[in-house]
Amino acid sequence: MSNLSHIIRSFNRFELKYLITLKQAEQFKLALQPYLLVDEHGKSNGRYALTSLYYDSPDFRCYWEKIDGIRYRRKLRIRYYDSGLPLLDSTPVFVEIKQRIDRVTQKRRVILPYKEALLLCNERTLPETYAPDDKAVIEEIHTYLWQYNLYPASIIRYERQAFIGGDAEVGLRVTFDDTLSYQTEQLLLHEAPNNVPLLPADQVIMEIKVNERIPYWLTELVAEHNLKLIRVSKYCHSIEASNLFPSISSRRSISI
Repeated sequence: MSNLSHIIRSFNRFELKYLITLKQAEQFKLALQPYLLVDEHGKSNGRYALTSLYYDSPDFRCYWEKIDGIRYRRKLRIRYYDSGLPLLDSTPVFVEIKQRIDRVTQKRRVILPYKEALLLCNERTLPETYAPDDKAVIEEIHTYLWQYNLYPASIIRYERQAFIGGDAEVGLRVTFDDTLSYQTEQLLLHEAPNNVPLLPADQVIMEIKVNERIPYWLTELVAEHNLKLIRVSKYCHSIEASNLFPSISSRRSISI
């Protein structure tokens, strides 16, 4: 995913998540073969590596909005698609606002050189140059950073294998995330990872992402494989696993 020019900058969709075993994941991938295509932007098998740096406020506003089920909530992250090359100041990365309104997930993002992404998110410095179409999103990110005093909170890394719909099912994606790890210290993407496993090695997060409705055949496959829908947030789980703040135990915790 070294060339990011093809990626849509803004969209709305529905996302459904499932926590499954490696065995269940492999069985479900086989069942998907007659219906979906391997994501051509990954390797030959649709796999690629992702790293996300999440931001939160000093009182962990983004964490608690998710835990409390707030119907309108946002979070900010820098996302890097690992090409296998060193992460340089000039390497393109995404700066994203991921927003949830009821059941709909919305994403707005801009592509910036890594150095400028850090200046924007860590120093509140607006980029000197950017695409005209990105102006509104950059201003929203800048305001969001100042409004809640956002700062780096967690890095999450994982491998993803992605499958996509054909011409008749544009927007449909089924992804499988494994080898998840996290860190809540040394929060710079260009430094050597200091990772801790986020989930047991045999667990996979599967996501179904669709623009409107899930195809009937996919609903049937989920039922046949007895997969259970679950609320799971990689970011929230990393905060809980790190024991970053004692108030978690005094409120309510979640499990995945």
